[in-house]
Amino acid sequence: MSVLITDSCISCDACIDECPATAIVSSDGSPLNDDRVYVKPEKCIECVDAAVPKCADVCPSKGSIVWDMPYTAEYNGYFVNSDNYVIRIHKRRGLLSPANQERPFREDIDMRARIDHASIGETLRLYVAK
Repeated sequence: MSVLITDSCISCDACIDECPATAIVSSDGSPLNDDRVYVKPEKCIECVDAAVPKCADVCPSKGSIVWDMPYTAEYNGYFVNSDNYVIRIHKRRGLLSPANQERPFREDIDMRARIDHASIGETLRLYVAK
């Protein structure tokens, strides 16, 4: 992980059914209580086994899905203290933080793109100029 859905999301929910990790929930189910679709960072796998993340591939809103930091122990504080996420607490395993449960991520994505929350579509050239 992780990808982040921005305020430009139109909440069409197209990405929800495409997510192979069931990491995306509608705005109604978002723990942030806002109007955008939410990505659970503790579940997102950035679709590392596919050419592109499936959520970004179906998103009709350019720039709505962006890169975020890898869900690894190195970035534990970032996720645990972030206003963009609410990390779930499992009954037996406790807090599903990166320190306790790292997730796969695309190592070929430049850290500058992650820090800047660069658009996945623009980074992977999903948008075709017309």
